[in-house]
Amino acid sequence: MIPVLGYENARVAVLGLGRSGLATARALQAGGAKPLCWDDSPEARDKAAEQGLALYDLTRADAWDDVAALIVSPGIPHLYPAPNKLIARAMEAGVPVDNDIGLFFRSLALNTWDQLESPPRVVAVTGSNGKSTTSALIHHILTVSGKPSQLAGNIGRGVLDIDPPGEASVIVLELSSYQTDLARALTPDIAVFTNLSPDHLDRHGGIGGYFAAKRRLFAEGGPDRAVIGVDEPEGVYLANQLVEHASDDRLIRISVDRKLTGPGWSVQARKGHLSEWRKGRQMGTIDLRAIVGLPGSHNHQNACAAYAVARTLGLPPRTIEDALHSFAGLPHRSQMVGEKAGVRFVNDSKATNVDSAEKALLAFKSIRWIAGGLGKDGGIASLSPHLGEVKKAYLIGHSARDFALQLGDTPHEICDTMANAVARAAAEAEPGDTVLLAPAAASFDQYPNFEKRGEDFVAQVARLLDTRA
Repeated sequence: MIPVLGYENARVAVLGLGRSGLATARALQAGGAKPLCWDDSPEARDKAAEQGLALYDLTRADAWDDVAALIVSPGIPHLYPAPNKLIARAMEAGVPVDNDIGLFFRSLALNTWDQLESPPRVVAVTGSNGKSTTSALIHHILTVSGKPSQLAGNIGRGVLDIDPPGEASVIVLELSSYQTDLARALTPDIAVFTNLSPDHLDRHGGIGGYFAAKRRLFAEGGPDRAVIGVDEPEGVYLANQLVEHASDDRLIRISVDRKLTGPGWSVQARKGHLSEWRKGRQMGTIDLRAIVGLPGSHNHQNACAAYAVARTLGLPPRTIEDALHSFAGLPHRSQMVGEKAGVRFVNDSKATNVDSAEKALLAFKSIRWIAGGLGKDGGIASLSPHLGEVKKAYLIGHSARDFALQLGDTPHEICDTMANAVARAAAEAEPGDTVLLAPAAASFDQYPNFEKRGEDFVAQVARLLDTRA
C-alpha cells in the first residue's frame, strides 16, 4: 500500500466505493487521514463498513463542513455531460476534488528514497487504443529482464494498493482519460501516448476535451521522456509541443503508418519490421511477424511504444526482442483461444469501437467475423473499406439488425446470441479461416462488461472444440 501523505488528521471524503475507492480509503487511513466514505449503492456501503471504514452521508446539507478534499472514483462524471450532484456541491463549497491518481503522485516519494542509489521510476501510458497491451508488455519486458516492476492503474492493481517500490524498481501505470482528466498531480518519469480516436466524447464534451484530458499527462508535470504515437494529427501536435529542437531526445516518436525521418529519436514498424533510429542512424531492428502474442499493425504499434520505454530504461535491443517473443498477449485483445482443423478462434472483445475493430480486421486473413452489441454513434459504416478479408459476419446483440443494414455486399447472418454466432461461424469455417470476435460495440446490452462477453466467447469455443475432439 502507498500511504497517502499530506492529509494527516484531516477529514477526506471518498465518493465511489469500488476497487479504487476502497483502496483510496485504506491508503488515506494508513497515512493518518480520516476517510469519510460514501456510495449511492447500499451494497457498496455495506462492503466498506465490513472493512471497518467509516461511512459518511455526503447528501447531508452540512456534509462539506471541515472536509479537506473530495476523492472521486474515475467512473463518476465531474463536468460533462453533467457533474455529479455531490461533486458539484463540493466544488461550490470550495472543497478541492482529486482522484487516486493525483494522490498517488502526491504521495509516492517516501522519506527513505533519499537513501536509494537508484530511486523508483514511473511509466504512465495513455491513449485511445492499445494502452492496456502496451502497459502489460512494458511490465512483461521488465519482469523477464530481471527488473522489479509493478503494473497498476486501469489494469492490474489500484495505484494506491501496490507495494512501496524499492531500489531501481519501475511502476507501470495504464491511465484512462477519466483518470488523467481530474488528477491534481501527474508527474511520471516516462509518459506514453499511443494514439487517439473518438471515444468517451460525452464525458469530455467532444473530441477536443477528450484530447485535452490525455494531454494533461504531458503538460501538468512534464515527464523526463515522452513516447508519442504520431500517426494522428493530435500526436504530431503533442510531439511538437514537447521539443525544443529537431534532435531533442526527450521525445521518442513512434509510428506504424509512415516513415519517420530527421535527427531525432524514433521507433517505427513497417511491413512487420521494427526499427530504432537515433541521430540518423539505425540502432536496432526486430522482426515482429513471428511474434504470436502481437498480431497486426496495432500490436506492432504497442511493441514500438514498449520498446521505446525499455530502451529509455537502459535495456539492449536483443533483451527486448527475447522478451517480446515470450509475451502471450492480454485476454480479450487479439487473444488466440483455440484452433481446430486449421480454423483459429480469436477473442478481441475489447474492440468496443470501430477504430479498434478495424485494427483487428486488418490483423487477420479469411475472417468469420462476430460483431454486434450496443452500437455507438455511426454504427459500423466506416468499416466498409476494411471488410475485404471478411467471408461472412455473424451479428449479435441490440445492434445486430442496424449493423446488417451497413454491411453492403458482405455476407451476414443475424445470430442474436454468442452461442448461436460461434456455432454458425464454426460450422461454416474452412481450414485457414479465423473466427474473430471483434464486436465494434459496447457489451452492456447482454453483458456487464467486455470481459464477460469475451469469457462467453471463450467458453463457447471451448465447448465446441471439446465436442469436436
